[in-house]
Amino acid sequence: MNLPDSLHESAMKNREKIAYYFMDDPTTYEELNVSVNKFASGLAKAGIGEGDHVALLLGNSPHFIISLYGIMRVGATAIPINPTYTPSEIAYILKDGDVKAVIALDQMIPYIEKLRMAAPKIEHYIICETGAELNAEMETFSGILHSGDADFTAVPINSGDTAVILYTSGTTGKPKGAMLTHGNLYSNARDIRDYLKMGGEDTVITTLPMFHVFSLTVVLNAPLISGSTLIILPKFSPKEIFRVAKNFKATIFAGVPTMYNFLYQYPESNPDDFSSIRLCISGGASMPVALLKNFEEKFNVVISEGYGLSEASPVTSFNPLDRPRKPGSIGTSIMNVENKVVDEAGNELPAGEVGELAVRGPNVMKGYYNMPEETSKAIRDGWLYTGDLAKMDEEGYFYIVDRKKDLIIVGGYNVYPREVEEVLYGHPGVLEAAVIGVPDADQGEAVKAFIVPRDEKVDKAELHQFLAERLASYKLPKSIEFIEELPKNSTGKIMKRELKNRILQ
Repeated sequence: MNLPDSLHESAMKNREKIAYYFMDDPTTYEELNVSVNKFASGLAKAGIGEGDHVALLLGNSPHFIISLYGIMRVGATAIPINPTYTPSEIAYILKDGDVKAVIALDQMIPYIEKLRMAAPKIEHYIICETGAELNAEMETFSGILHSGDADFTAVPINSGDTAVILYTSGTTGKPKGAMLTHGNLYSNARDIRDYLKMGGEDTVITTLPMFHVFSLTVVLNAPLISGSTLIILPKFSPKEIFRVAKNFKATIFAGVPTMYNFLYQYPESNPDDFSSIRLCISGGASMPVALLKNFEEKFNVVISEGYGLSEASPVTSFNPLDRPRKPGSIGTSIMNVENKVVDEAGNELPAGEVGELAVRGPNVMKGYYNMPEETSKAIRDGWLYTGDLAKMDEEGYFYIVDRKKDLIIVGGYNVYPREVEEVLYGHPGVLEAAVIGVPDADQGEAVKAFIVPRDEKVDKAELHQFLAERLASYKLPKSIEFIEELPKNSTGKIMKRELKNRILQ
């Protein structure tokens, strides 16, 4: 089974079932499946087919779903790209990914000419009409859709064929394209569906950006193969989240910790608006335990934290629903996936010891596109080395200690930024916090904290005292900088690289 075949199967079983609401308008599974068929057929007539790479420069919308599933159904490979990237960032991916066609929002038209010059091998720019003025020569999404046939026969797909190439954020060097097969994506969507007990009675708020792997699997593919209903929101808005949760009686919400913080802080939030939610899911970054507890207490819900990465399609672990949830933990291995903590030599470490997290399963990518050396570094003896430092307790629950590359070494002692951040989030005057290592002449590195204060009354001396009572001296920030806003990517994840660049400038 694969995702496009599973969508067809859902449509045959649930013809009149609502697949999604967009701008409050409903679309049934049958209507969605017909649109996917027609779009796939239209792509084939335009000369796009097996083995071709098609980039998506789209936000959360039906365009994204129809394009993604249409591309897969015609045997091509989709490359979702963050549409807020700069032209040079987009051009790099288009060239590195050997892209033949681009499907883009009409708001991207000002970029198109720059992209044509930077990536001249692209044959098609298919524009999704949302109100911008188009010239007559442009290929359009509606034109491709209307040219297609509803009875299009899907191209046969092998589980090892590449379905999607996801470019990593490139925290070190240039972004790398993780090749995810049809087998990778379907297995992870299926296992998440089973693990979270998703079904036709669920209504899932889809506000995480669809071009990101967390959204792609957890709140797009898994619900669609479950026969669930999506509520597609073009962007994150606390007001809209609470409105649709109440009006559509949503049952599942997924977000990153920053989203939960904004929802918790939203002054007009009403816990009753979340009364239909049976499950909240958090991923993308570690959630401060203080925020988790405060949110759950306010809204009377349980947040289940999980862990994943692009190279694993993405989910490898989740806090189980049939056993006690452990705050601060990323849970246990999901079905069909193994996690272990290893030392530098790849030897598995006993419970309680910190090492690198390695994962194995049908969800692990087949490699980085055109980067065999990087692939061999990441995948060794069938295990994907994540670059995250973790530990496991006696009951098999895993805890992310920090990113391996974010580890701060102060005078020979290891300092994990997350530990310091957890303490900072426990201070009533701290709204957000991020900790990094900076060069230090005496200790090699020193701890620096960036803090978004809750109000102007936060005092550095009092904050230092608060930390000194809870942390060893070598873990204490040598400097604290108040900042109006922490830099974040499109999913709300704090970009520590930008904070480090700020120090170096």
